[in-house]
Amino acid sequence: MEDSVEIDLTAAIEQFQRDGATIIKSVLDQQQLACLADAVEHNMAHPGPWANDYTPASSHGRFFGDYVRWQDIDGYRESALRGPLPLLAAHMMGEPSPRFFHEHTLVKEPGTNEITPWHHDEPYYCVDSDHNVSLWVSLDPVPAAAGLTFVAGSHDWGRSFVPRKFLDYSPYAAADNGYELVPDIDNEIGHSLISFDVEPGDVIAFRFRTLHSAPGTAGLTSNRRRAVSFRYLGSDAVFATRPWLHSPPYDNVVPGQPLDDARFPLTLV
Repeated sequence: MEDSVEIDLTAAIEQFQRDGATIIKSVLDQQQLACLADAVEHNMAHPGPWANDYTPASSHGRFFGDYVRWQDIDGYRESALRGPLPLLAAHMMGEPSPRFFHEHTLVKEPGTNEITPWHHDEPYYCVDSDHNVSLWVSLDPVPAAAGLTFVAGSHDWGRSFVPRKFLDYSPYAAADNGYELVPDIDNEIGHSLISFDVEPGDVIAFRFRTLHSAPGTAGLTSNRRRAVSFRYLGSDAVFATRPWLHSPPYDNVVPGQPLDDARFPLTLV
């Protein structure tokens, strides 16, 4: 994918709508991946105010996370606002001008035991939108067993789950206000789980309401797992508040107001 769509997205869009997650192969080229890799290395060397290290000091490996650095890291900004990613977001959502929400970098070094617990993203966020997509870009080969796993169709359950902390997997709050605790997906029967073998340049697209998790790298891959999610919104997006500190933790969030805001630039305009 360059400035025009050279990949047949029909099957991917159908799976995205049906299952809430899909993979699109060979979206980014080597130059674009190198630009992103430089951005991730700079980010890890210069973490921002909202960065986290989810690995205890006594543990092996490292699970690093940071987000909303696109305004001061060129590689993130270039990837988010130009090139194939906003174009892909437009096709996945059926929106001519996707609004960029933010990027989120998560790096698991080799030998990391810490998992990403089952969760879906929307209850963390300061926005509501039925038209949305996260584009998960890995800079390293990731076998399906070491990458993201999704509960197919969970974006259509009509249920909202209390966010979980990545540090200790505990819920932000008790079940209340229309939010349930995340089910024990690993031990419940009847769920259809999907995952993908990923090569650098591939993109996993998933919806904000799709339940997903990821294991650590220990015993599953000898590679680093450097991944950046680029998140986009449709024209229906409005600000929202949650019963907990929303993410990103922006001030001046007025529920129901449109995101006509420089923090969330329109793309492809």
